[in-house]
Amino acid sequence: MSQDGRIRVSEIFGPTIQGEGALIGLPTVFVRTGGCDYRCSWCDSLHAVDSAYRQTWAPMSAQAVMAEVRRLSAGRPLTVTLSGGNPAIQPLEDLIGLGRAAGYGFAMETQGSVARAWFSQLDMLVLSPKPPSSGMTVDWSVFGDCMRAGAAARTVLKIVVFDDADYQWARDVAARYPDLPVYLQPGNHTPPPPGDDAAVVDQAGIDARMRWLVERVMQDRWFDARVLPQLHVTLWGNKRGV
Repeated sequence: MSQDGRIRVSEIFGPTIQGEGALIGLPTVFVRTGGCDYRCSWCDSLHAVDSAYRQTWAPMSAQAVMAEVRRLSAGRPLTVTLSGGNPAIQPLEDLIGLGRAAGYGFAMETQGSVARAWFSQLDMLVLSPKPPSSGMTVDWSVFGDCMRAGAAARTVLKIVVFDDADYQWARDVAARYPDLPVYLQPGNHTPPPPGDDAAVVDQAGIDARMRWLVERVMQDRWFDARVLPQLHVTLWGNKRGV
């Protein structure tokens, strides 16, 4: 976590579309922070997670980040997507305040492992607890703290599913939080290796998981769940900055 109030930024890019989850297709500028308290086995954003990339994460003030967002959007307010890594470990409160004062909205995705009071300033909080295939273990007490911190935001669940164990786990999580909309996403098995921003994506495998996931949801009559692809992966693979 930053000790001087600056935000460690992996990349700022856009405008482009949000490629996944509840806001899929929405025009947005991405602010991707560097650093994460998780290390998922299938992470598709290692450049924002692995300490080997630390030297590429620029320490920026909230004012500098917002200036870049405004430049990219030509000063026209839109939704800013905060991602990572885990953006919750960064000091983003001032950035959100500056942006909201200028008419920008903010959405953030986090695994729910770190709760911050400034979650209440978000327009959308996407909580994405990591399933068994990730190799990570969710602390449900802290996850609950994240939900309470973001009570003023529109909060949804987004769960990546690779296999049947993940699917059953997702069913249990949805039952634990019946008031939260649920978005399911087939897993992406092909993160780019270090130094390769355009790794080949196993699109056929992703599509097969998508079909399987749709079939399971329909078979189980789980009509409250929405199954969505990673649209940006379909269009651009795992290339950075899109």
